[in-house]
Amino acid sequence: MGLELVIFIGAILFGIFLYWRESNGNGFYRFINKIVNSKELQMEASSKKGFVYKQAFLPRLVFVATSFLLAALILQFLTPFEIFGSYNGVSAFSSVIVGTLLGTYLANFVLKSTKVIEEKSDTIGDIVEGAVEKGKDFIDDLKTKDADVVKEVKEEVKEANEVEEKSARERLKDKGLL
Repeated sequence: MGLELVIFIGAILFGIFLYWRESNGNGFYRFINKIVNSKELQMEASSKKGFVYKQAFLPRLVFVATSFLLAALILQFLTPFEIFGSYNGVSAFSSVIVGTLLGTYLANFVLKSTKVIEEKSDTIGDIVEGAVEKGKDFIDDLKTKDADVVKEVKEEVKEANEVEEKSARERLKDKGLL
């Protein structure tokens, strides 16, 4: 089980590498396309499609399974290793195929999310900058409102002090008690 897990993780890494490599250039796919298809059916010059890059699931599965099947058959007949001679060999073979497919989809996710983050980074910066400006305006409004409230309280305190500055004798005279 341990060796099969190592093979599976290695296959995931190989799938990531394969997808990344084809995303940078698809020369081999173009070459095969020129050999197999007539001039009218050949892919456009601007197309980035490859064996695994920008392919649907079934063509990707067929390419990966066929590639590993050819590699396994070459190893089977040219070396003393018997890949299809036991359950462990067949299990490792299927783990390599599934791991490679999983790696290609993982790489697809990473590349697409990187592109989205790069595209949205300018708008995110604008959003954050706008939020900071709004926050500054809000703080300034609070400061001016607080200053107005403080002025009003001071004026009320002054009025109250002016009223209370009369002596007790004067207040009694005002009330007509003296």
